Amino acid sequence: MLLPRSAWWTLFWLQVAAVTLLMLLPQPPAAADTGWDKLNHVLAFAGPCFAGLAARAGRGWRSALAITLGLLLWGAALEGLQGLLPPRSAEWLDLLADAVGIGVGVLAYVGARRLLRAAAG
Repeated sequence: MLLPRSAWWTLFWLQVAAVTLLMLLPQPPAAADTGWDKLNHVLAFAGPCFAGLAARAGRGWRSALAITLGLLLWGAALEGLQGLLPPRSAEWLDLLADAVGIGVGVLAYVGARRLLRAAAG
């Protein structure tokens, strides 16, 4: 996919680090807030999912499953940590929004691959 595998991995890990930081800060910066917490979660997980899948392109469905399940477990861990950090709180709906974001990332990745294949002829 347009970038070398190493670039996708770098993008993946930078996003994971940034999202981890934002989710564990007592109050995330206003510039990182869409105004709706659930949309924040969807976007926070769609990006790393897309980059992770692109980094693993051509490695099969098990690799894709590992990326998506790993991201969901990471989301659950972050929610658990948020429950320990006042004024943050853990919410099941946030984890559901994380899962929706992973789904959005998968759909965006599949769509991008199809567009690139069609453009290549």
